[in-house]
Amino acid sequence: MRIGFIGLGRMGANMVRRLVRDGHEVVAYNRTPEKTTEIAGEGAIGSFSIAELVSKLEKPRAVWVMVPAGDATEAQIHELLEHLESGDTIIDGGNTNFHDDVRRHTALAAKGIRYVDAGVSGGVWGLQVGYCLMVGGDADAVTPLEPIFRSLAPKDGYLHVGGPGAGHYVKMVHNGIEYGLMQAYAEGFEIMHAGDYELDLGAISELWMQGSVVRSWLLELLGLAFKSNGQDLEHLKGWVADSGEGRWTVQEAIDHDVPAPVITLSLLTRFRSRQDDSYGAKVLAALRNEFGGHEVKTE
Repeated sequence: MRIGFIGLGRMGANMVRRLVRDGHEVVAYNRTPEKTTEIAGEGAIGSFSIAELVSKLEKPRAVWVMVPAGDATEAQIHELLEHLESGDTIIDGGNTNFHDDVRRHTALAAKGIRYVDAGVSGGVWGLQVGYCLMVGGDADAVTPLEPIFRSLAPKDGYLHVGGPGAGHYVKMVHNGIEYGLMQAYAEGFEIMHAGDYELDLGAISELWMQGSVVRSWLLELLGLAFKSNGQDLEHLKGWVADSGEGRWTVQEAIDHDVPAPVITLSLLTRFRSRQDDSYGAKVLAALRNEFGGHEVKTE
């Protein structure tokens, strides 16, 4: 089928490549025209404005938006609405907050335009192995798009999980779980790195991939990271970003009185990683010195 695609970043471009490889016609647009030209050279149909992209689609049109969540997505959808008509569909594949999905679905439905939210997991490896797709929206909007979803996903890697917002809701919790898994691996490998044995951490990560109960794709990626960077990871700074989903997962847990200590602490540890010198730790040191005369270090 033919679909419009906006956003040719690391994930977006590879998603277009996977669709083209599976026989779909993709009309691609990126704010940076060089990326559009590049993907057009690989089989996509290039467009250099939103108006041009929409003009090259057949009615009812479907346009996938794959740009950063928040203001960038809002602006892109607003621009699209200047050119789309009743019966057309917008798919948001970014890491959008599900509350925004519900709001957009209602607003677009009033204009006769369908809205689908697609949680996408797979990162830069998706071109090769496929993208896990968690899709939310009304069935009459989702079903016509299933050829696209099935091309992007590996076998059994696509599911229509529920109504408007459900796709990004499930992806949000997925990313919260990811925070916890990553933190557990980080702590375990740090213990081994600090221990008295001279351990080959890369070999151990590969060993644990062979039948261990802690085997996972994340562990496989850690093994690749050790191969690329060395197990001391000396040239990396321990500064860890978060893109929002962990915060939203913790807030959802609070809103529904669900205890989620692992996910919450993994999020807070990311915050701590961004502090070169923690003020809170200085307070602790000062207090211990005041009440017990414990040793402190000064600059």
